[in-house]
Amino acid sequence: MKHLWIITTLLLLSVQAQQLKIVAKTFDSDEKKGQTTFNGDVKITKGFDELNASKVTVYTNMKRKPTKYIALGNVSFYIVTENKAIYKGKAQKVIFYPIKKEYHFYKDVNIQQVDEKKEIIGEEVVIGTVEGKARAKGGSKKPVIMTFEIEEKETKK
Repeated sequence: MKHLWIITTLLLLSVQAQQLKIVAKTFDSDEKKGQTTFNGDVKITKGFDELNASKVTVYTNMKRKPTKYIALGNVSFYIVTENKAIYKGKAQKVIFYPIKKEYHFYKDVNIQQVDEKKEIIGEEVVIGTVEGKARAKGGSKKPVIMTFEIEEKETKK
């Protein structure tokens, strides 16, 4: 029974811990500031999630745990939420808060929820990956656009 407990614990830990991988042409790190900047064709992967940008700055706390990611320049992404919703899209700026597991997308945002066939276009969109909530704002001259499919039941004639 003791061995079963140890194996179960190890399996749970391995599922929760996912490797973060960042690939870029250059990086510059300042440990005292808790800031690392990656430049040039930046690609970040963790589990099923992927984010691509021209520049990404990672902010960390005193324990070197990431607290915020800021991605700039032709950002594209693929995100799977805790509720298994799948989002892909693009924006000019993305901020990810890993503690809240919340994404903030800015400027020329176009997001598709692949599994639900929904699309959001706006200037600012926020997606909470834990609770599965989203909100959006349009710009001064551009409204938010939400597109989705509605299944209609056939009526009998």
